[in-house]
Amino acid sequence: MDQSIQVTRPSMPEFTEYIEEIKDLWDSRWLTNNGKKHRQLENKLAEYLGAPFVTLFANGHSALECAIEVFDLAGEVITTPFTFASTTHAIVRNGLEPVFCDINPDDYTIDTEKIEKLISDKTSAIIPVHVYGNICNVYEIERIAGKYNLKVIYDSAHAFGVTVNGVGVANFGDISMFSFHATKVFNTIEGGALTYRNENLAKKINALKNFGITGQDSVEYIGYNAKMNEFQAAMGICNLRHVQEQIQKRKAVVERYRERLNGIRGITIPTEPQKGITSNYAYFPVVFDGYKYSRDEVVYRLRQQNIYARKYFYPLTSSFQCYKGRFDDKTTPTAKYIAEKILVLPLYADLDLKDVDRICDIILK
Repeated sequence: MDQSIQVTRPSMPEFTEYIEEIKDLWDSRWLTNNGKKHRQLENKLAEYLGAPFVTLFANGHSALECAIEVFDLAGEVITTPFTFASTTHAIVRNGLEPVFCDINPDDYTIDTEKIEKLISDKTSAIIPVHVYGNICNVYEIERIAGKYNLKVIYDSAHAFGVTVNGVGVANFGDISMFSFHATKVFNTIEGGALTYRNENLAKKINALKNFGITGQDSVEYIGYNAKMNEFQAAMGICNLRHVQEQIQKRKAVVERYRERLNGIRGITIPTEPQKGITSNYAYFPVVFDGYKYSRDEVVYRLRQQNIYARKYFYPLTSSFQCYKGRFDDKTTPTAKYIAEKILVLPLYADLDLKDVDRICDIILK
């Protein structure tokens, strides 16, 4: 049987490049706690993302929890259920109540026309999600947040390197969270970061991720351990050198998918990036509605050929068993519809175009 094709595969540098990058760790023996690699990666990411301040984390979820905690929010947070579990969990674990807003049927980001109707005297923040590399209506969200004096924390896990009218997506909102998980466009094996413009946030953010410690004999906050280690940072340094090349390879895969699947009745493929937006080609989501096979039938047929697409995001976070009876997914009908029809096809930089054709042939035949 042919070698399996997963929905994604991590980008990695040449083995010798990584070994060279970590070699000096055997001399310094400084393996964690804001070491040389950690500081170097923070600086390089600040430059790449165009962000004034970057703080690294062991993973994106810890970063998101910290972003919420740093503002001492209370009450309700408006967000979307069409996201990975991390977004909703981070809100709930901070003692807040998620209020779910529906999504756009075109790019699957939060529907800004429906946000204001959900704002109450309990609302303290908006946590929108950039989905599949598609960027939320950041300007309208900024207007709404300003009008009601709300904090904006972006879940930017899918949006690494994307720019809007020449401005890096890391610059929108009060804080943006990026995931550097192995499956992302840019990875540090596991990892994540917060980007922000307010320098006054840095002390508390850095303390929270390190047990609340602010000095040799000072612990000012009830923190936790979310520090990125030096081996993760070294992987990030290596991968950042090649990320633009990796994005271009992803673009070639996306273009082949578009060429093969465009105009097929019952199959909806992603629209081209809007004017002024540079894409990172993170994912290729396809909606099956009225096609000769249902989404789940396509999943089955692909798996028969050792190809693993992903029902991403399904189910909605508001439908999770751990929240049973707490939320009603009927309040977000578009999100519910998309979640039941969408399938993310395999996409990574090293995916051979012949394999893309094979995937498309299975879907179309």
